[in-house]
Amino acid sequence: MKHLALLVLLLVSGSVAANSACDTPKNDFDGLYCLNKVYQEADKEINEQYKKLYAQLDSNGKLALKTGQLAWIETRNTKCSKHETDGFYVNLNCATDTTVERLRFIQDRHRECSSSGCQNSKL
Repeated sequence: MKHLALLVLLLVSGSVAANSACDTPKNDFDGLYCLNKVYQEADKEINEQYKKLYAQLDSNGKLALKTGQLAWIETRNTKCSKHETDGFYVNLNCATDTTVERLRFIQDRHRECSSSGCQNSKL
């Protein structure tokens, strides 16, 4: 039982240390790690919300949502990344902000569908 309590204590303290490291990253790689965690969560949420909204739509709405989503992905990629001879670069701040903005759009459409009905013209 003591070992279990010690393990839990170590896990909790490690989690607190990871969170504080993100509060004050020591270098660019620490900052990148933390920003990537935020991006991954936003990406997960946008996929979940997209599925919920998609399920509420009729066939025309589904087509409009998918078309809009593919256009958004292309815009995000063009705006937030670039290829150069020495590598491929992603501006993670841009990708995160763009994803959160799109997430809000999808959440707003989901909320509309749930409250007053889906409006395909807004997709």
